[in-house]
Amino acid sequence: MNKQFLYGDIGGTKTILQMAEIKHGEIHQQFTQHYESQAFATFSDLLKDFLACAETTCSPLSACFAVAGPIVAQQATLTNLPWQIHSDDIARQFSITTVKLINDFEAAALAVEALSSDDLITLQTGDIHEQAMRVVLGAGTGMGVAWLTWLNDRYYAFATEAGHMDFAPTNELQIRLLETLHHKFGHVSVERLLSGSGLTSIFNFLQSNHEKPSDLLATQLKEDSGATITTLAQIHNHPTAIQSLNVFAEIYGAYAGNLVLAGLCRGGVYIAGGIAPRIIHVLKSGNFMRAFCDKGRFSSLMHEIPVHIITNPEISLLGAKREALYLLTNQN
Repeated sequence: MNKQFLYGDIGGTKTILQMAEIKHGEIHQQFTQHYESQAFATFSDLLKDFLACAETTCSPLSACFAVAGPIVAQQATLTNLPWQIHSDDIARQFSITTVKLINDFEAAALAVEALSSDDLITLQTGDIHEQAMRVVLGAGTGMGVAWLTWLNDRYYAFATEAGHMDFAPTNELQIRLLETLHHKFGHVSVERLLSGSGLTSIFNFLQSNHEKPSDLLATQLKEDSGATITTLAQIHNHPTAIQSLNVFAEIYGAYAGNLVLAGLCRGGVYIAGGIAPRIIHVLKSGNFMRAFCDKGRFSSLMHEIPVHIITNPEISLLGAKREALYLLTNQN
């Protein structure tokens, strides 16, 4: 008997859903749909549309959805949408045997084992230890972090809120940056620096500390102008934008190194998120890895840790697929 399963990547702006089937022991992708999330009042309305378009004759046996936000007791509330999603409600409404919600970075972590060399850019080859702890992190709208731990013959992903750890400056410029942001926000988390809005904060700080701001852009940028700063650096060679990306890379590398020490991640570091693929040349230029390895007595250990950038834009969808398949194959 053919077995269908469903999975998706749910975001405040866009949602991707896919249906797949196990047929004669092989997985066949059946149907994919991309949606503007805000076009639907509820996730149930969106899922109803998907299943109608898929023209499936029976309900999927399992489903997993990666959600951009925290999951509490299998419930999720999206930050930028009035959607409230509960796995039990979805299972009951659509007659799906097993439904699971996971955080989008938990999903990204679950996808690591399915990545090919074409999905990765290696910053440091290192010396990988099989079945050792791994960490997946990524700056985008915020800073996402998930751990991968080997248990019972497979990797399990654990979502975290490690992006809200305190920012720890490593030089005089970063100390002044911290003081500026502390005056504005009070508590300064890593996410205040390692995100689109964080890159903007770095840029505005550097602009305000220049005696003669560049004629190209003398005014400060709006809160989340990370894409603009990247364009200014890459296309216009804007000096403050270039410096901002270098400072961003330094902070990013130091933070990634801290996570490695916290989890002793000899299985490797995997950098996901929307920003890294757009600034690969900056991350490869040296500041990131210098800061990553600059851990005093543990610097030699840091040179042994594999570090990769994930370039696959559908990493969370791939992780949700793997989890939906796992749920299906482990049903009683």
